[in-house]
Order: sequence, then structure tokens, then C-alpha cells
Amino acid sequence: MLSILLELQRLKRLDRTGWVLRGLSPGAESIGAHSYGVALAAMLLVDAVRARGIEVDVERVLRMALLHDVAEARTGDLPRAAAHYLPEGARRDAERAAFADIVADLNEEQRRAYGELHEEYEERATLEARLVKAADVVDLLAQAFVFERAGARELGEFWKSAEAHDFGLEGVAAEVVKEMIGALVRARGELR
Repeated sequence: MLSILLELQRLKRLDRTGWVLRGLSPGAESIGAHSYGVALAAMLLVDAVRARGIEVDVERVLRMALLHDVAEARTGDLPRAAAHYLPEGARRDAERAAFADIVADLNEEQRRAYGELHEEYEERATLEARLVKAADVVDLLAQAFVFERAGARELGEFWKSAEAHDFGLEGVAAEVVKEMIGALVRARGELR
């Protein structure tokens, strides 16, 4: 456990490159800070979905949220634009391999359990995985809002892609996510 714990300390210092590429100072947000934000957003989304009568495995969601960007301790945060220059699936394959290498020193049960969670997230195979992906976008928008409120410009592309994103959610879960993203969009509109 010690080797993975020490390696993942990197996530606290590695920048989210999308912000840096848009002119924000290095250190504006780390991958570790983003992962915390995703876990928090996921918790809030799950609580809202459960309050409306839908069963969701909270532990699974929170574990997935904490693990969703672990591979970036080795790959770094590849900006979306980089995928345009890589062969189809190369980024996904690299992140899967990095994740497997990071958890390699754990016992077999942990490797299997964490690997299953990571794969479930990557495939968006369950309601829980799709909620974590929605939380990933909600945290992105919340951070963009905070940066714009502080004066940052040229972040509109994050909002455009997020509003059009299909998380594969249905019913109550889709409503909750739509309401959250809608609230962020309205709050952004009030900034102008």
C-alpha cells in the first residue's frame, strides 16, 4: 500500500493542463484537487438521486470518483486536444496500462477490485459509473465558474461541450444532473 500511496501524492502537484493551456497560472488546479471535487460532486448527486427514490451504491460511486484519474499519476493530464493527434484508443489504452501498473504492488483482491471499478468507470457500464462521469463534468464547470468569476476568459468551450454531453443517464438521475448543470449555467449567466 505504501508504494501506491506515495506515488499518488503526485496527483496533488500535477496541473490540470486544460486550465494552463487557456492562460491560467500553473497550480490553478491539480489533478488531486479535481479528484476531490469529483468525489464531492458525486456524493451530492448521489444524495439527490437517492432522495428521489433511486437506489445507488454510494461506496462504489465514491471509490470510483477517487480512482477515476489515478492513471494520470503516470500519464499526466493529457488535454482533450492531444487525443486528436494520437491513434484511436491510444490514450485510453495508455491510461488502462498505467492504472494496472500503479496497482500492481497491491494484493490480488485489491488489484481486482480497483481494476473492476476503473474499468466500470471507463466503460460507463453502470448507473454509478455514469454518475461519476457526470460529477467529473459538474466539477469541471464549477471550477470554470470560479475561474470566470475571478476574471478568467476564454473558457466558453468547457461550457459548450458540457451542456451537450450525454451521460447515458435516464429518469431521475438524468433530471438531477440536468438540474445541477442548469444551475451552474444560470449562475454563469448572472456573471455577465
